Order: sequence, then structure tokens, then C-alpha cells
Amino acid sequence: MPIVQRAFQDRSTDTRKMAAQIIGNMYSLTDQKDLSPYLPSVIPGLKASLLDPVPEVRTVSAKALGAMVKGMGESCFDDLLPWLMETLASEQSSVDRSGAAQGLAEVMAGLGVEKLDKLMPDVVQTASKVDIASHVRDGYIMMFIYLPLTFGDKFTPYVGPIIPCILKALADENEYVRDTALRAGQRIISMYAETAIALLLPELEQGLFDDLWRIRFSSVQLLGDLLFHISGVTGKMTTETASEDDNFGTAASNKAIISALGAERRNRVLSGLYMGRSDTQLVVRQASLHVWKIVVTNTPRTLREILPTLFSLLLGFLASTCPDKRTIAARTLGDLVRKLGEKILPEIIPILEDGLRSDKSDERQGVCIGLSEIMKSTSKDAVLVFSESLVPTVRKALCDPLEEVREAAAKTFEQLHATIGHQALDDILPTLLKQLDDEDMAEYALDGLKQVMAVKSRSVLPYLVPKLTAPPVSTRVLAFLSAVAGDALTRHLGVILPALLSSLKGKLGTEEEAQELCSCQTVILSVEDEVGQRIIIEDLLEATRGADPGLRQAAVTILNAYFARTRLDYSSHTRTLLSGLIRLLNDSNPEVLSQSWDTINSITKKLDASSQLALIDDLHRDIRSITADVKGQHLPGFCLPKKGVSCILPVLREGVLSGSPEQKEEAAKALGGVIKLTSAEALRPSVVNITGPLIRILGDRFAWTVKTALLETLTLLLAKVGIVLKPFLPQLQTTFLKALQDSSRAVRLKAAEALGQLVSIHTKVDPLFTEQLSAIRNAEDSGVRETMLQALRFVIQGAGSKVDPAIRKTITTTLLGMLGHDEDATRMASAGCVGELCAFLSEEELKSVLLQHVLGDVSGVDWMVRHGRSLALAIAVKSAPEKLCGKEYCDTVMETILANATADRIPIATSGIRGLGYLMRHHLRVEGGSSISQRIITQFVKCLQNQSSDIRLVSERMLWWVFKEPSTPSMEAGLIKPLLKVLLDNTKDKNTTVRAQSEHTIVNLLRLRHGEETLQSVTAILDSASNDLLSECHRRSLKKIASLPDSNEEVDDTILT
Repeated sequence: MPIVQRAFQDRSTDTRKMAAQIIGNMYSLTDQKDLSPYLPSVIPGLKASLLDPVPEVRTVSAKALGAMVKGMGESCFDDLLPWLMETLASEQSSVDRSGAAQGLAEVMAGLGVEKLDKLMPDVVQTASKVDIASHVRDGYIMMFIYLPLTFGDKFTPYVGPIIPCILKALADENEYVRDTALRAGQRIISMYAETAIALLLPELEQGLFDDLWRIRFSSVQLLGDLLFHISGVTGKMTTETASEDDNFGTAASNKAIISALGAERRNRVLSGLYMGRSDTQLVVRQASLHVWKIVVTNTPRTLREILPTLFSLLLGFLASTCPDKRTIAARTLGDLVRKLGEKILPEIIPILEDGLRSDKSDERQGVCIGLSEIMKSTSKDAVLVFSESLVPTVRKALCDPLEEVREAAAKTFEQLHATIGHQALDDILPTLLKQLDDEDMAEYALDGLKQVMAVKSRSVLPYLVPKLTAPPVSTRVLAFLSAVAGDALTRHLGVILPALLSSLKGKLGTEEEAQELCSCQTVILSVEDEVGQRIIIEDLLEATRGADPGLRQAAVTILNAYFARTRLDYSSHTRTLLSGLIRLLNDSNPEVLSQSWDTINSITKKLDASSQLALIDDLHRDIRSITADVKGQHLPGFCLPKKGVSCILPVLREGVLSGSPEQKEEAAKALGGVIKLTSAEALRPSVVNITGPLIRILGDRFAWTVKTALLETLTLLLAKVGIVLKPFLPQLQTTFLKALQDSSRAVRLKAAEALGQLVSIHTKVDPLFTEQLSAIRNAEDSGVRETMLQALRFVIQGAGSKVDPAIRKTITTTLLGMLGHDEDATRMASAGCVGELCAFLSEEELKSVLLQHVLGDVSGVDWMVRHGRSLALAIAVKSAPEKLCGKEYCDTVMETILANATADRIPIATSGIRGLGYLMRHHLRVEGGSSISQRIITQFVKCLQNQSSDIRLVSERMLWWVFKEPSTPSMEAGLIKPLLKVLLDNTKDKNTTVRAQSEHTIVNLLRLRHGEETLQSVTAILDSASNDLLSECHRRSLKKIASLPDSNEEVDDTILT
């Protein structure tokens, strides 16, 4: 015994093997009580060799253990069975599990069949569990390799229960479990092929049709082994040949299989194998083909024999919920038609038609898949022969209540169209379209169409579009189908868009509008290529230019819906779009305005900074062109409540803040244009957004062009919203005063104008006047001084009444001192200020200013002083006519003005003529057309005939200005006559400017822009020569001038430009 014990530890495999054999033999030959004392010392060595890496050692050790247990009984080995069971589930290695399984099998054989009956249910149950660790399952399945060897035929009752268990393990995700299961399966087949065929086959057959491909694969392998076993071939040979239909089977093997399995079972097994040849998995296809080639003698003949069985199986497969199975069945059908020729179609098609009437949706779906495959494998002629049966079948399937069936039917339709061409469309689509009107079927038919479109849009769309776009337009159907039409839709947009527009136009303002718009939106959003996008944008913009208001509204509504949702990049079309949409902001339809505004907003909201800057020039151009088209003062689209100008403001704001100097200028000018076109009410919400950037950029060092544009825009804004800008007053005042000191005259002039607007919202103006006055006194540069004086004049205009009397007195004194200044511009600007100031002086102050200065005696006074006074008088009459034409001064004023008008020096004479014009307009407005003094008329006639072209021109311009406003009453014909005769003579003047101006003056004098009433009353009293001249002049130019808008030229020469 000590020798044997030591032998178990030996390194040599043979020694360990012999030790195990010796122990096994000793226990089977001797009396058990002789050997029981040695058990504790022998068992550890045996256990170790049972887990030996060498299979032979394990086999001998297992047999020794079996012999010991058989010889001594189970009672002597209390811990052996638990240890074996534990090692069977060992995670260490498959060697341990294999040794334990082998040992356990031998021990159970030693203990007899009773022990097998007791333990087997537990083993089978554990091996079948899915939720246990894979190594445990592996150990238990190993038992099925060794138990058949130890028990032989006694194990037959357990063959049935363990086959499903083995098949399930064959689909395991772990490869070692699959290998073990395959060995177990092969062991059972090799031992029980003849005796247990009835137990084995049903299980393997079921495995052939399992949902899991691994089970199908291993079932094919085991079934192959079984068939090879029965037919007596090895199955080890290669079956790779040129054709998949080469066969190696013999008549004898075929006979052996039929006698072993019976005809019916053999048909089912071969059907299963044949279907395996069309499996979705390559390995299954290869394995099935291998087995088929070896056991079948002639493929076509065998197929004919098994056809009924194969077909019933196929229909079952076609009806399966498992997609793999349906595909397999469909492929098999196609394969059958290829192998057996089209002669079997008459047998197949009726069976499939019946299948479509089935209540099972899977079966109906399967039929469609099968039909597709059959058509793939048959010629066009054969399909045409059966088209009478096929077409209704496909048509019915396309309207099936179940989506899966409709989807499969669409693929069948695709195949049908590929085989028989246009006839498929004619046979199937009209019926589907007709069913759209049937309430019960509409939903299914619509989805059927959609499924057909998804697979065959290029062929189906040209057929459907004309039908769907014919009135009444089926927008809902179009919307539904467009989702799957892909790029084929683009080709038909030229027909679809007009149809959508006319349909939406008809439903505007009804309850159906929202649904209709939603359908239109779906159609255009499903276009995803650049060409299609361009067509949509261009065609819809074209429609917005049309005369039909309904179409315009429909087009812009669709555009709005499109840009609110589209994810495509439309940056290349942004300019065209904005241009077209801004034009629509002048539409008369409020709905068009709102939709256009929203569309512009959708587009500008998505622009990044660089895109915004790139649009500024175009935006300015669009605003200029829309300004020319606006009928009233404001653009309706900019005056929408709660919307205003915020749709384009971000772009212009970006331009002002971060554009190049040129872009800043353009943006500021565009903003000015926008302000002009917008009502104060609509501008109010955006004031802060507009003003902030303008002030900020004005404070920086930019070119004078940028500053003038910004100042002009601010002036416009102040004029429009005034008091709303009160919070910005300090910044604005500082900015404007700083700009008054700018080196550029244009900037200074704009700042002066802006300051004049700003004082209207000022409450404390005294510091501003004081500051300006000291700046005027201290100005060294005459250019700066004159613009300062102009600013003072505008400030007096706006706030002369608010200023403190003491400050006003200082201002008056300073200005009067400048009336005789050497610099012409300073003299004129200060005279303008004095004239404006007269409107705000008290009686005392006015009297002093007029009598001592403006109307004072001019004898011996320098002509410059006289010039300054004549200018001041003219402006005083213009700005305060009520005071200067009152009883106290009227005669003196009239005399002084007439004296100035006849002065030798042209500058004095021209300011006298201007004074005459201002006086004349005042009399006309206050006393009417018959009140004009004959002296004024006579003086004008003289001036119009003066030798100096300057005086003639000023006279004409003043008369043009007097009658420019429609509100000014017209004069009596008798007073017009002398002026008209001289003006008609001037139309022949040698000076072109005088000649041109005289024509414009005649148009205003005769009120030709407001009809020909005055013209007729004057021609009645004119002599014939003058009348001829007038009619010739009227024909030549007056008519044309009267059709054009009047100019806004300034006649006051004291306002600097």
C-alpha cells in the first residue's frame, strides 16, 4: 500500500495510471474489510489523479473509484459524492469538471440504476437552467458524455429528456459549453442512433426550426451525424463542388434512411435540411448543404417527393413572428421555383392566395414575402400569366389592417414593378387612390401608398403627382407620402408647389387652415437637397410678387412655416429672401405683414455675426427701395403692435457695433431709413437697443462719414420719439457738444441739428446756452464759430422760451455785436440767431432790438452791418411774423424790406427779396389771396426783370417757396397776371438756372400739381401772346414738372449747409 500511495505522487503518467488500476483491481478482488483501513490514505491520491490533465489517467482513476464504491458500498465513502458534485461545478478548469463528471458516472454505475434514477432528474434540471453560471451548466452537461458509456442501454429512457437540454446548451454564448454539448450530442447519436430514433428525432427536428440560429446550426450537425450513422457513410468527406446541387448520396443510403425514419419523418427532416440551405446564417447554410449533398441522391426528384411536406412547413415559417424564419421561408420558395422551374407556380400561387385570407397577420405578411421571392426567381412571362391572381393579392395586402403586412406588400409591389414594369402601377395604384375616399380603408390605403413610395418613389411619384395635385388637391396624402419620397420629390416641385398654394389659399381663414398648413409644411420640409430648396424659395417668393392677395398670403404663410422649422443651410439664399420679404412689409393685407415679419425674424435670429455684417449693404438698399414704394409716411410692417422693427434691428445693431467703418456708415443710414418708416409707437420698445450702440460708436474715433450718418440717425430718432430718450439726455448732450468741436464741418453741422432736436426734451436749458455762448466767444476758428452759431440758432428755435431772461439778454448783446462781422458766414449765422430770437423776446427787448438795430437808420452805416441787419429782419419776419407785422412795426418793416430789396449791393438786395417772400406768405396765410399789397407785387416784378441773374433767381425761388405748400391760399388771377408774364419771359432767359427755376415757379404759382383751375382763370385774362407762350411752355415742360414731386430745397441762406 505505501508503494501505491507513493506511485500516485509520481511524475510519470504511466506510474499514476498503473497505481489507479492496481487500486481498482484490488478492491474488486479482495474482501472489503481487509482494505477499509487503507481507505483514508488512498482516497486523496485517487482524487488527485481523477483531476489529472491526462485523459487516460482520469479514465482509469474514475473506473477505480467506481470499482471501490461497487466493492465497498456507498456508506464507506460519505464525503466522496459531495466532493464529486462540488468539483463538477468547479470554476477552476474544464479538466476538473471532466474528471468529476467521469468519476461521478463510474460511481453511479457502481451504485446501480436506482442511484441513476434518483440523481438524473436533478442533473437534467440543473443542466437546463439558464440562470446558473455557465461553468456549472458545462459540468452537468459533461455527465451526458460519460453516463451513456457507463450505463449503456439502461440509459435509453433518459435520451429524450436530455436532448432539449443539449440543444439549448448548443446555443449557449460560451464556446466551451457549446463544445461540451456537441460532444454529448454526438455521443448519444453514436450510441443510440438505432435504438432511440423515436426519442432523438422529434427533438432534433424541433431544433431545426428554432428561432435561435445556433440551435439550428447544432441541430443540423447532430441530425447530419444521425443520418450518416443510419445510412452508413462517414460524413467526413468534403462536399465543396462547383454546383450546390451535386449529390453524393446513394440509393442504398436513401433506402436505409427511409426504413429507419419512415417516409413521413424522412420528408420532414429533409424539408428542414432544405430550408436550412436558405438560412440567414452562413454557417447554417454550409452545414445544411453539406448534409444534404451527402444523404440526398437527386435534388429535383427528392424535392418533388417532399414538396407537400415542405410547403406546409414553409407556410408555417412564412407566418412566423420570427423575422429570420420568414426570410428563410421566402428564400426557400424562390429557390424552389428556380430548381423546379415555373411549372410548380400553379401549385404554389393558390396556396399563397389562401394564406392571405388567414386571420393570422404573420401568415399574411409571410405570403407577401414569399410572393416577392417567387417573382424574383421567375421570368416576366410567367409573372404576366399569373398577374391576374398576383395583382389582386398585392392590392389586398397593401391595404391590410396591419402595418407589417403592408410593409411586406410594398416589397412585393417593388418586385412586381421590377418584373412587369408600368403595368404594376396601372393595376394597383388607382385602386389604392380610390380607397383613400373610403373612411374605413383610407388609413390603411394611405399607409400602403406610403410603403410603396418608400421602396419605389422614382417610379410611383410621376404617376401619383398629377392625380394628387388635380383639384381638389390632396395635401394630406402628399404630406404623408413626401416623408418617404426622398430626392425624387424635387423633380415634381414645379407641379406640387402651385397646387399647395392654391389649396392653402382656398382654406385661409377657415377651421381647416391649420391642418392644411401643417400638411404643406410637411411636404416642403421633406425636401432635403439644395436644388429642391432653391426651387421652394424661388417659387414661393415669386408667388409673393403676384397680384392675387390670397396667393401672396398663402406663399408667405408657407415660407414662414418652412423657415421656422427647416434645419437645412439656406445661407446662400438669405439676401434674396430678405429682399423679397421686406418688400412684403408694404402689403395691404395684415396677415401677410405678420407672416412676413415672422419669417424675417426666423431668418435673422439664426444669423451669426459675420452673416449679419454681410447683409448690411443689401438691407440698406432694400430699405431705400421700399421707402420709395411706401404710400403713406410709415411702412405698415414696421408698425405692427408688439413687433415693431425688432426683426431687422439685430442685423443693423451688429453693423453699427462691430462692422467696418463702411459697414457702420451703411448700418447707421439704414437705421435712419427704418426710423423714418416707423411710427413713434412702434419704435418705442426698441429705443434703448438703437440709441446705446449709436452713442457708443459716436464716442470713438471714426471717419467723419460714419459720424455724420450716426448723428443723422440720432436726430431722426429724437424727432420721432423725443421724450422717450430722456434717460439718455446727459450722454446725448455730451456727445453732441463734443461733435460740435469736431474737425469736420459736416459732423459739426449734423451735431448742431441734433442739439436743436435734443433741447425739446430738455427741462434745464440755461447751462447749455451759457456753455454755447462761451464757446462762440472763445472760438478761434471761424468755421467752428459759424457752426456753433448755427447750433445756438437751432437751440433757440427749440428752447428759446425756456431760457432765463438775464442769459437771454447776454445772448442778444453778443449776437447783435456780430451783425457786422467781417466773416460772411459768421455774420449770416449770427443774423439768423437774432432773427430766431425775436420770437422769444419781451416787448421791451424786441423794441430795443428792432428800433436800435434791425430797423435802425442805415445812413453812414457800413454795408456789412446793413447786410447783417437785413438778414436778421428777413429771418425775424420768417420766425415771428405776428410780432413784426403788428400795428406798431408793420409799416417800418415793409419800408425797410423794400428799401433792402432795392439796395445796390446784391447780398443786401437778396436778403430784402427773401424778406419780401416771407412777408408775402404771412399775408397770404393770414388775410387770404386778395390782400397782397400791390407794392410787393410790383417789387417782385422789378426784381424778376433785374439785370443781375442772382436777383432774378432769388426772386423766382422765393415765389416758388411762397406757393409751395398746398395750405397757402392762391392769389387772385389779377395779382398773378403781372408775375406770370415776367416769369414766362424768364423761361427764355439766357441763364439756364433762371430759365429752369422760372418753370418750377410757374407750376407752383398756378398750382398745377393740384389741377388746372387756377391756370384756366388766369388764361381768361391773359393777352394772346402770353397765352401762346404759356400753352407752349405747358406742353414743353410744365406738364412734366407738375407730374413729379416737388423738391425740398431750403431758401433760407442763413442756414449753413
